[in-house]
Amino acid sequence: MMLVIKVLLDGFFAALAAMGFGAISDPPLRAYCSIAILAAAGHALRFFLMTICGVNIAIGSLCASLLIGFGALGLGKRIHAPITVLSIPALLPMIPGKYAYNLFFAQIMFLQNLDNLEARQKYMEMFFFNSTIAITVIFLLAVGATLPILLFPKATFSLTRKK
Repeated sequence: MMLVIKVLLDGFFAALAAMGFGAISDPPLRAYCSIAILAAAGHALRFFLMTICGVNIAIGSLCASLLIGFGALGLGKRIHAPITVLSIPALLPMIPGKYAYNLFFAQIMFLQNLDNLEARQKYMEMFFFNSTIAITVIFLLAVGATLPILLFPKATFSLTRKK
């Protein structure tokens, strides 16, 4: 029961963040609910996969971004909004901020310890570890969100047309 609450809370906070990110790009009001649903579902799926199934953050992010991408295709058709209006704000809460922060922190600490070989090695290892994870996750988020556009180009470009 506690795990269900954690998954739901994870999705809820991702939905709030996604609506904030969406507000920056000024989507139509009808898009906010879809953005929140996609973000909550994607982030909760990644959290579930990582926590319960033991999947790493990269594969979990790919699965979540595929869910968001295909979900944006379906929801975009219902509300007549482009897939990117829905998927990009929903993906932003999944950017691995901790790893991105740590890679820049390691870079700064590396530069501050140029005269200390042991510290340089430690911070260089930290830099490569965090940059590998951050870059891989961001790349896989982009792949998962772009795949529906590549697989269904006709459907993607007809989302805004009312039939």
